[in-house]
Amino acid sequence: MSSLKISSLLSNSFCSTSPSTIKSSLHLPKKLHIPLSVTPNLKPSRKLFQELNGFSHTIPVLQDNSTTTSTPSKATIIQLYAILEAVADRVEMHHNIGDQRDNWNTLLLNSVNMLTLSASAMVGLAASIGGGGAPLLALKLSSMLLFSASTGMLVVMNKIQPSQLAEEQRNATRLFKQLQSHIETTIAIGNPTEEDVKDAMERVLALDKAYPLPLLGAMLEKFPKKFEPAVWWPSAPKGINSRKYQEEKQEGKNNGWNKGLEMELRNVLEVVKEKDMKDYERLGNLVLKVNKSLAIAGPLLTGIAAVGSACVTEGSSWGAIVAVIGGALATTVNAFEHGGQVGMVSEMYRNCGGFFKQLENSIQDTMEEDEDQRENGELFEMKLALKLGRSLSQLRDLARKSAYSRVEGTTTDEFASKLF
Repeated sequence: MSSLKISSLLSNSFCSTSPSTIKSSLHLPKKLHIPLSVTPNLKPSRKLFQELNGFSHTIPVLQDNSTTTSTPSKATIIQLYAILEAVADRVEMHHNIGDQRDNWNTLLLNSVNMLTLSASAMVGLAASIGGGGAPLLALKLSSMLLFSASTGMLVVMNKIQPSQLAEEQRNATRLFKQLQSHIETTIAIGNPTEEDVKDAMERVLALDKAYPLPLLGAMLEKFPKKFEPAVWWPSAPKGINSRKYQEEKQEGKNNGWNKGLEMELRNVLEVVKEKDMKDYERLGNLVLKVNKSLAIAGPLLTGIAAVGSACVTEGSSWGAIVAVIGGALATTVNAFEHGGQVGMVSEMYRNCGGFFKQLENSIQDTMEEDEDQRENGELFEMKLALKLGRSLSQLRDLARKSAYSRVEGTTTDEFASKLF
């Protein structure tokens, strides 16, 4: 009787559609691999989990979106790459034109000196020939033509200053390469914005204006009334620094500024203005005056020699003396001016003056901004030290010397820059 009750209970619990048959089964995975050792960081397999639990639906995996970063606009990156290609093309153009204008300086100097020396030799030969006639007239006319051609070439050469033109193109090549590296760094760091595109465009146009390629109509004035440093940066530069350090500020990071650093930068700027900028302005004005005097003296001497060669007669030697001495002096002046590349030295001082002017503007603009809008203070200090060719400790020592000298009413005995 008890066995019948047990069988009836089992049949009620495990019965199928057929009342006469009882079916019960336990489903297990066909192949179950149980590892002997468990790896600590091994994630459980979803398939194994489903097989063990008999699940047939998919379990969604939640993804952590808390660390997602904003991707830059594709159009912005394309624009930056377009500007980068234009900058690379300008680097090549300025390099090639710089080589060409350096060749101008060498070829024109050699040609003018050969013309002047040949004319002087002809005048001397004409004076040494006894009697008149066709030989004397031929030598006189030849020397006059050579002196006149030399004078005309010198006027053009001194007007354009080929050595200075070559130095302009060398500086432009260096600055465009610097801009190229800046744009590449901006793209590599990531998240460029429209502000970066605008800044790159302004820098390209400012460099184009500071170092023009054509000669006619756009050439820089080679003999200004007063020495002026070169300016190759936009009047109101806007870079990526403020945006990046605003992001750091939002993340709760300190941007490295304090009162001591601000005082240090002001002291360094005082040394730059009182020593470096004044010295380069003095030297620039001196070289400018020397170059202007030489540019006037060369054509003037060859012109006097041409007049002297025309006055060579049979019985008088004064014309020949004036022509020969004028030609010799003109050759010496030209060799000193263009062989010594005085125009290049003038442009070098102009570029160095622009470097210190840009440094002054950079420090002043940074100090005028709000603290949370500035570039990181420690990074700015490191960049300044590298630009001046100093270590951080040397830069701070210079700032202390500047502060002490200002308190004592004296001037600092060293320049801020160790590069120039």
